Parts: sequence; C-alpha cells; structure tokens
Amino acid sequence: MLNNLETLNRVFEASIAITALSLFLRALTFNLRDRVSRSFAVILACIMVASAGEAISDLVPVAANQAAWLRLQWVGTIFLPAAFLHFSDALLETTGRPSRGRRRWAVRFSYAVSAFFLVQLLSGQLLGPPAVDSAPVPHLTATNQSLAFSGYYVLVILLALSTIWRAWQRTVLSTSRRRMLYLFAGSLALALSAYPYLLVSSGAAATWPELFLISAAIGNIFIFWALVAMAYATAFFGAPWPDRVVKTRLFRWLLRGPVLVFIVLSIIPLATRLSGLLGIQSNIILPILVALTLLAVSHAFTLVTPTLERWLLFGSEALDVEFIQKLPERFLTQADLRQFLEALLAAVCDRLQSPSAFIASLQAGELRAVVEVGRPKPLANQKAPGELHRALADQRGSQLFTWGKYWVLPLYSPGSGDLLGLLGVMRKSRVELRDDQRDALEELGSRAALALDSSRQQYLALQSLQSLGPGADLVQRLRAAARFDQRGVLADTATPPEYPDLANWVKDALSHYWGGPKLTDNPLRSLKVVQKALDENEGNPAQAMRSILRTAIEHNKPEGSPKLNGEWLLYNLLEMKFLQGRKVREVALRLAVSEADLYRKQRVAIESVARSLLEMETQELSRNGTHGKEVAE
Repeated sequence: MLNNLETLNRVFEASIAITALSLFLRALTFNLRDRVSRSFAVILACIMVASAGEAISDLVPVAANQAAWLRLQWVGTIFLPAAFLHFSDALLETTGRPSRGRRRWAVRFSYAVSAFFLVQLLSGQLLGPPAVDSAPVPHLTATNQSLAFSGYYVLVILLALSTIWRAWQRTVLSTSRRRMLYLFAGSLALALSAYPYLLVSSGAAATWPELFLISAAIGNIFIFWALVAMAYATAFFGAPWPDRVVKTRLFRWLLRGPVLVFIVLSIIPLATRLSGLLGIQSNIILPILVALTLLAVSHAFTLVTPTLERWLLFGSEALDVEFIQKLPERFLTQADLRQFLEALLAAVCDRLQSPSAFIASLQAGELRAVVEVGRPKPLANQKAPGELHRALADQRGSQLFTWGKYWVLPLYSPGSGDLLGLLGVMRKSRVELRDDQRDALEELGSRAALALDSSRQQYLALQSLQSLGPGADLVQRLRAAARFDQRGVLADTATPPEYPDLANWVKDALSHYWGGPKLTDNPLRSLKVVQKALDENEGNPAQAMRSILRTAIEHNKPEGSPKLNGEWLLYNLLEMKFLQGRKVREVALRLAVSEADLYRKQRVAIESVARSLLEMETQELSRNGTHGKEVAE
C-alpha cells in the first residue's frame, strides 16, 4: 500500500508541475499584458518549481542530489506568499481600486523578505540538514529561521486573502462575482495545500505514513483543481474575446496539455507489470506504451472534444456555435467555384460534343470571364465581353440565343430572378439543339446559376460581417473592460481597432467611385469619419464616400507644381484612374509606364490612401474621445 501511495503522489506531483508549466506558457502566450495575468504567472512559476523539486527529489538515489532538489522545491515555496500578495493587489486594482502606495510597497516589501529567506536558504540557515532516509518521504529539517518563515507565510497569505475578499465585495456582475469566488477559494486551497507540513509534523508522518501519504494525495488534488479554477477565472482578465472563446481555448489547452500528460504518467507504472507478463524488458515496453497511449488519447480527444464543448461550455447557444464552427466547411472559395464550374463546363462540352465553353458573370454591369474550357477561348479578347453584353441586350430577355459560333444561355438567380451571368457553348456549324440537349443545357445552367448565386450571397454576407467588425470589436473591448469594473464602459475608445482588410475596402470603393454597390455597401461606411460625412452630405452614402475618398487622396498630393512623374506619379494615377475614370491603357500611356508596372504602383497608391484614411479615423476618434471626457466631467 505504501508503494502504491508513493507512486500515486509522484504522479500527482509531476502532473501538478506540468499543469503549472502549461498554464504558465499559456499566460505568457495570450494575455501577459494584463497585470492580473502576469501576477498569476508568478504563482504558477512558484508552484511549478516547488512541485518539480518535490517530484524529482523522490526519484534521485544520491542523497546529495536529493538535498539540492529539496532546496529547489523551497525556492518556489519561499516566493509563493509574495506572489499571492502581488496577485491580490492586481485583482483589487482591476475592480477600480488602484493602490495609493501602501499596497504597492507591501508587495515590494514581501518580495524583499522572500529574497532574504532565499539567501538564508542558500546559506543553509533557513533549513537544517536533509532527512533523506526519513519515512515517509525525504525532507529538510526545521530550524528557528524556518519557524520565522512559517509565521511570515501565514501572515502574508492572510493579507492576500483579505485583499481578494475586498475585490470580491467591489464586484457587481453575478458572473464576475462567481469568478472572484473561484479565485478566493483557489487561493485558499493552494496556499493551504502548498505549505510543507513536514516542517512541523515529521514525527507524526513517520508514525502514520499511510495517513500522511493519503493526506498528501488529497492536498495534491486540491492543488490541481485550485490551479485549474484560478486559471479559468484569470483567463478572462485582459481578454477582449467573448466568454465562449476564452472557455474553448482554455478547455482545449487543458485537454491537450495537462490532462494528456496526466494520463500518460498514470500508465507508466504499468510498464513494469507488462514487462513481467510479456517477458520483455521494461525499457522496451515503456516507449511503446507511451506512444500508443498518446495516439489513442489524442484520437479520442479529437472525437469527443466538440461534444464535450457543447455540453460543458455552450449550453443553450450550442446550436448557434455549432453552425458557426461548420461555416469553414460550407465556405465556397473562388477556387472551389472555379473547380465546380470547370467540371460543369466539361459536362456541357461532353453532352453537346462541343470543343469550347465558357461562363461569364455579371459584375457592376460588366461581363467578366469566370471559367473557360477548351479551345478557342472567346472571352480572351478584350472586346469580346462588351460585344457579348450588347448581344445580350439585343435579345430582350430570351432564354437561349446565339452569339457568333456560340449558344448562350442567360443564368438567373433561383431566388430573386436577377441576371447573374452567361453560359456559352460552341455550336457545330448551323445545327440546332435537340430537345434533350436543350434540357441538359438548361439543367446544367441552373446548377451554374446556383453556384454563382451562392458565391454572390456569400460575398454580400462577408461584406456585412466586415462592416460589423469594427463596432463589434469595440463592444467586445468595452465588455471585457467592464467585467470587474463597471466604469470600463466609459473607457477611452480613441485608439482605433485594426483593419486588416482596409486596403481591399478602399480598392473596392475606388473601383465603383462613380456609383455601384462596392461604394455604397462598402464596410468603410462603419467608420466614424464616414458617418460624419453622411451628416454633412444629407445622408447620401455615395456622396459621403466620394468626399472621404477624395479627401484621403488629397492627403497624398505632393507640394509644389504638378508633374506627371516623380513624387506626383501615385497622386496622378489615383486621380486619372479613379477620380477621372480613365482606362488603364490610357493612364499608362499618359504616365509613360507599362500596364504591369501601373498595377504595381496602383497597389502602392491604394495602400497609401488606406493609411491616410486610417489617420483621419484616428483623429476623429480622438476628437470624440476628448468630447466624451468633457461631457462626463
């Protein structure tokens, strides 16, 4: 029984060390900028060092090495009270009660006292010689200095707990109060379980080793759950994401880190028994057993994680979250669209025994080739789309018409009936389509229309989501700031959010500068500077967008007399191409550059306009923030 209890405690100690390390790395990865998370990371480091030293000291056979690992364990224990006081001060500050100097100096003083005890430990005065052969586990003996440390430990922990309690009393929201209680209960359990009781109870432990090992195992369980509870509550500090995102990330981190390691450590003692049963050396069985366990558990987690998340984390929102999680599987990219349409055109050519076919989409009143298969490619000629568009207009709504050597079928939206594009297939001489061929062409055309309509609806949906992005980001930041201090909703919002697609939005808006959905339905309309321009232009979105874009372009206008080259090149490109609406070839000839070079310079010019627009938005937010402060005062 003693051997089993000792093995169990070693597994628990190693698991705690690995859990603390995993959570420590997570704190360094996600929200280290938050003071609560940084101070909790110090607690995790202390627990990690103490647990690792304790676990390794039980396995080291040489007494001198055991003493070194036991002293390493005490390094974490010595700094744990100061870390808790630091953590409690950060919590109280988060609830809107910053330190006026006394708490901050108390934290610094506690770290200084811990550093003093560390010097005492290294000099051999804090603890006596190691009792490495003493039952039930090796430990360092007590001295008068260690008794003084025990008093310091209790005093600082009580002060930290009282500060956390004050933070709980200042919290108003029910969810935040519950998480504050998690932190208080976790801190209490962690402080009680992490204290080295062999300093004062080595005699009783030697008399009743089974009772001591059982209590140690219970204490290790408390430490593990206290770490998880505190990590869960702390994960929300400084995180601008919704609660479900924070929960999901932490849950997956725990499953694929500490839980997986705990399972692997738990099966390691089986290697000796399996080696005896199979007659194979344990050093051969062990790596095979660990590898198989890793594969099996990882596969099981992959299968059950989505179900566990729906049951444990999402509750009534499970169906909505599941729908969002499956969106990437339903997302129709341009590559997917082209692949499907190519396969569809191949079926058309095979059914009609035609050497060539194409699909063109109608975008902003212009026909653009989407897919062409076979030879020849009729839309490769720059004039062909315009000629085809005129031929379509002459048909006045016909279902199927001829254009040169091609049969052309208009593609209409299944829902709205809007014209989406054209499907063309090369015909053989003057032979007319048979009824079965016409039916097959119309059936395949309806599928092409369905794909084009789905792509269009998806594009419009993404544009709507992008336009909601800045406002939603602001709401999430304010909600996160108000989790524990309700004055966070009055936080300064003058810092603009990041807009990774701003240059694309500007490009779309400029391409429809003189009218079109890419101008009036552009995500740029959510910007404060555009909202202000709407008021100045009597609510006309097209005029508001044009005025803002024109102002952003003027910001890139160089000083001095106008020229066609040099530093005036980008400004001239923007003015000719977008403000004047000239063709690409005409602008390239005017600026004496090739068309390929013109497109490269156009990308640089659009990015410059996007930066100017971002500066305008920053200034507008700053003015609003200053005005808001004046109103509040």
